[in-house]
Amino acid sequence: MSYLDWIVLALSLTFIVGYGIYRSRENKNIGSYLLADQSLPWYHVTLSLMATQASAITFLSAPGQAYTDGMRFVQFYFGLPFAMIVLCITFVPKFHQLKVFTAYEYLEGRFDLKTRSLTAGLFLLQRGLSTGLSIYAPSIILSAILGWDIMWTNIISGGLVMLYTVTGGAKAVSHTHLQQMGIVTLGMVIAGITVVKLLPDDVSFTDALHVAGKMGKTNVIDFTFDLNNRYNVWSGIIGGFFLQLSYFGTDQSQVGRYLTGSSIGQSRLGLAMNGLLKIPMQFLILMVGALVFAFYQFTTPPMFFNQVKVEQVMETPYAPEYQKLEDRHALLQSEKRPHVRALTEALEKDDEAAIDRERTYLGAAEEKVQAVRQEAQDLISKANGEETNDVNYVFLRFVIDYLPAGLVGLLIAVILLASMGSVAAAFNSLASTTIIDVFRRSVSKDGSDAYYVKASRWATFGWGVFCIVVAQYASRLGSMIEAVNVLGSLFYGVILGVFLVAFYFKSIGSRAVFWGAIIGEFFVVASYWLELTAFLWLNLIGCALVIGIAWIIEKGWPQRELDTLD
Repeated sequence: MSYLDWIVLALSLTFIVGYGIYRSRENKNIGSYLLADQSLPWYHVTLSLMATQASAITFLSAPGQAYTDGMRFVQFYFGLPFAMIVLCITFVPKFHQLKVFTAYEYLEGRFDLKTRSLTAGLFLLQRGLSTGLSIYAPSIILSAILGWDIMWTNIISGGLVMLYTVTGGAKAVSHTHLQQMGIVTLGMVIAGITVVKLLPDDVSFTDALHVAGKMGKTNVIDFTFDLNNRYNVWSGIIGGFFLQLSYFGTDQSQVGRYLTGSSIGQSRLGLAMNGLLKIPMQFLILMVGALVFAFYQFTTPPMFFNQVKVEQVMETPYAPEYQKLEDRHALLQSEKRPHVRALTEALEKDDEAAIDRERTYLGAAEEKVQAVRQEAQDLISKANGEETNDVNYVFLRFVIDYLPAGLVGLLIAVILLASMGSVAAAFNSLASTTIIDVFRRSVSKDGSDAYYVKASRWATFGWGVFCIVVAQYASRLGSMIEAVNVLGSLFYGVILGVFLVAFYFKSIGSRAVFWGAIIGEFFVVASYWLELTAFLWLNLIGCALVIGIAWIIEKGWPQRELDTLD
């Protein structure tokens, strides 16, 4: 990067961290530290919710996901608006009226301590692991730019967020989210415009989208009902609905964001606006990835987008073999290019016969390119002794190679800031659940507010260290945006099932739901391990299993009978 890029990057990060610490300098009690005194307006809630979701994984991996698999991932969010409606009607007023710090406090009053502890434990495990993935994403950037070992970049990126989260708590998280989303939105708009500007002079924005579409990258809608298809309308609306309902309704990283709203109305409005804005935002981010794919049809792309790994393999005995693959890749790309031009001309003339002919040729050519890329990936894995994948590096490599000085620094800042927002919210939610649901409830019940604030800071620090350790193993998981949602789907359905029983099945007692959750979680993990269905459906399966098993246990072995036997 140029000196200008480093200046832009440093100023952006310094401003965000400093502003967050400054605005939260008066945290004197546990309510202020964990819930920002429930004083924030709806737009703070909306932007904080969006920033918590829009981690570096979103801005690094989503364009790469569109580049490799098309835009069909957007269907994952189709259930979100419906989930927001349910949350606004049910979860928000109940949590506000009970004046809880965490979602899991409610479960003890409705059931018992062990059910509360089990649900909080499932959340802590899932959120701790997924936060490790969120830390890994910006570490990719620092590693690619500086050439440093990923271990050290994980420590730096995780430690930076820990600094202002430990210091400032929920106020720091929310106030920095407001600024982060402004910079993030500006940066992604600039990135999209820049991709279009870099296209050949005779290729327009619509031409690029048409080329990407004919090569299968704008596959936004798929009405096929297939339980093994990860992304279609039905898995998005049904499976996605249950995932989003559980994520926003029971995941403390999100519940903690809308509980900061100054009233029920402000929290509801914040959630509703999040439901309206998220799908368009994700669509535009994926479209940037499709445009990057179109750009690389007119310019030879890297065979493997992680330059650090390429440099490493070129220093091994496998270098000559890798170079041969590079030559084959360059030849295939040069052979493709005239046909891409021919497809563009055919689209302008609306010549269907020519369009079909060129699309068939390009489809076959793309398969050959992907076969060479797979050989290169296998060779890199062989040389480095570990599995590797470059989907998370596609957009980053494009930014570094093609954006002008200053914009590179801004885009890197965008991705780093996005990560800081989601990781900070996760640290805050992990700390609040640990202190409220475990430490204050079962370890130290009579401490002062100052004591619990101090304990919360130490909990934040401890979870930060844990998540940084998890980040060291994240490179083996492929696409980060898929990995983090697969991980959530293993737990969210079961957690949601517990809350739905609590809200709507008053006849079901604590023992039934406790064992329903344990048995349901076992079956969800087994279903994923045996690859019985696409991961989004695990949210519906987990939720249904908890409700169904709890109902059967309650009817077959009622709570009163068990108490009598005891």
